[in-house]
Amino acid sequence: MKLELKRYANSTVRTYVSFFEMFINHYKDKELNAINESDIRAFLQKLVHRNVSNSYLNQCINAIKFYYEVVLGMPNRFYEIERPRKEYKLPTIISKEEVLSIIGSANNIKHKCIIELLYSTGLRRSELLNLKLEDVDSKRMLIRVQGSKGNKDRHTLLSQTVLEDLRLYFREWKPREYLFEGQRGGRYSAQSVLKIVKEAALKAKIKQSVTPHVLRHSFATHLLESGVDLRQIQVLLGHGSSKTTEIYTHVATNTFKNIKNPLD
Repeated sequence: MKLELKRYANSTVRTYVSFFEMFINHYKDKELNAINESDIRAFLQKLVHRNVSNSYLNQCINAIKFYYEVVLGMPNRFYEIERPRKEYKLPTIISKEEVLSIIGSANNIKHKCIIELLYSTGLRRSELLNLKLEDVDSKRMLIRVQGSKGNKDRHTLLSQTVLEDLRLYFREWKPREYLFEGQRGGRYSAQSVLKIVKEAALKAKIKQSVTPHVLRHSFATHLLESGVDLRQIQVLLGHGSSKTTEIYTHVATNTFKNIKNPLD
């Protein structure tokens, strides 16, 4: 309830509830108020022995802290709980040629539009699924993204190529409310979008594992490589901090182009 009132995303609500249920089931013979920092450390230690990721551990700590500090109103109840070091992983990027090959491998115009939009707008999968018909602004060649991560609205680019394909898609599939809908109407499923991207990538013989987020990473990196300012990319992606967007400087080829290799 408190998560919903604070307007957390549905996915975050589900994650927090799932983690907290796992935690209280671990201590089902103990009163919630009697659980202390040592108990939480012992629980986290069990997760570490299961070789879960640092991100997984952090989400678990967030869920526990949220319950005690926000739901039960006990501020800084567990402020001494140590967090694992943040993992520093570079985003997976594919080339523009590979993206075009994936688009060309789509089964139909609907699948093609989904893949094209993910790449040409840099949208998150959840943002794509939330798009409504009126969010496509063909006059200004923009796509409006409403209530994205952090409840921030923004605009991103609408490609002329995609617009032409969307018109074909509209005529054939006739969506009523959401841009992409299931067979019985309503929002299209996240699992279906993932399947569409993965199957097209497999058909295109792409070696890397391709997901909707890989297309978002590739959009940002290709823009940076073509000389677009990092601040503009930050706005298009809807990043709250420029630090998040700076990760793409580590994978953009133009970062390395002017460096003379000592062997050469």
